[in-house]
Amino acid sequence: MRVLVVEDHPKTSALLERGLREDSYAVDVAHTGEEAVWFGSEVEYDIVVLDLMLPDIDGVEVLRRIRAAGSKAPVLVLTARDGIDDRVLGLDAGADDYLLKPFAFEELLARLRALTRRGPVERPTRIVVGDLEVDPTTRSVRRGDSDIRLTRKEFALLELLATNADSAVSRQQLLEHAWDSHFDGDSNVLDVFIRYLRQKIDVPFGCQSIETVRGYGYRLRTEQSHATHH
Repeated sequence: MRVLVVEDHPKTSALLERGLREDSYAVDVAHTGEEAVWFGSEVEYDIVVLDLMLPDIDGVEVLRRIRAAGSKAPVLVLTARDGIDDRVLGLDAGADDYLLKPFAFEELLARLRALTRRGPVERPTRIVVGDLEVDPTTRSVRRGDSDIRLTRKEFALLELLATNADSAVSRQQLLEHAWDSHFDGDSNVLDVFIRYLRQKIDVPFGCQSIETVRGYGYRLRTEQSHATHH
């Protein structure tokens, strides 16, 4: 899950960034309205957390501009204002929910989970690819009757592959989904994590569902070929 946090207050933005990363989100942070408009227009996010009080253009204007640019990501507005009018303005501009400051971080996470389930389009509660079941809400994975334990990065990669089952997903898409725009490490880390994933969801079951698309990325196949043993 990739999230854009738009918050100019350094302590609040650092808290949100750290907390969301710990909850396995890939996080980009914008500290100004203009920066937020650029991110929201150029990058496809799963969700946006938007403060209304920004130093240059206000959050409502940011929201109007990113919606005009075609962003369909659910938007959770954060506001310290008590005025009903501000909330109405935000919702009218295209926000999906709002949360008043100060807020409990657990409530923020619960709101984000609810919004991402609803999403720009209705998200399935479970993604089924052949006999593999991926549940984004509980982050659980099963193949047949077997539960499979994955790390957060492994789950993020599998979720994107499963959502696009039978379609090739580029290396860049996978890196951006499981890491974020700040990732500037060796992209071979992706191959390492795909290998870990295969060791967990394919090897023990004698199948080969994750396919390498040479020069591009990876694909999760609905029809799994079975590994041959010599």
